[in-house]
Amino acid sequence: MKFLKRNYGWMIVALLAALPMLVLAKMIQIDWQNGLTISLVENAVGEDRTTLEMLYHVSGEFAIRWITAVLTCTPFFILFGITNLFVRQAMGIATAVWSLVHFVLFIWAEGFAETFTQVNYIAGFIAVLILIPLLLTSNRKSMKLLKATWKKLQSYSYVAIILSLLHVALLEKTWLVYAVVVGLGFVIRIPVVKEKIIANRLKLSKA
Repeated sequence: MKFLKRNYGWMIVALLAALPMLVLAKMIQIDWQNGLTISLVENAVGEDRTTLEMLYHVSGEFAIRWITAVLTCTPFFILFGITNLFVRQAMGIATAVWSLVHFVLFIWAEGFAETFTQVNYIAGFIAVLILIPLLLTSNRKSMKLLKATWKKLQSYSYVAIILSLLHVALLEKTWLVYAVVVGLGFVIRIPVVKEKIIANRLKLSKA
């Protein structure tokens, strides 16, 4: 019970991040009979897209959603005074995992060399490279080992979100929604704005 009470937020995030993976896994067929072979289940989706295109699209959408969610944690704390560092870590892990899945599917569909043919692809690739060390250090042991350096390392998530927004903006997708959410989050972080919000929140809590 103590473990559940301490980690329930982390577990909820992990569940939310994993459930779509289970749906996507049904579109992939793994055969162990003649060695390991991985293939896609064609006509697995009822849209005008191939299975690979659907996997690629969905993984990218979840990656940008999770990284946006990570960057709204601090504004959420400023607005409501509720924070959970390990929930944010879980969100960061979900971001990195979905981003890596998205990149692997891109290589599967287009080949690694295609990564360097367009600015939006390069931006996405750099974002993935940034997220890898963040993923590997998103645990309590790394926090204790790296101490202040851990926070500096995690701050590179801001660079990753900017590159991710550039990636989707150049693809002419629904980047504006994410940009607005992240932009509002940065406005709330401005010291003057932050202090006023916290002061008003404390005043209301004492009323």
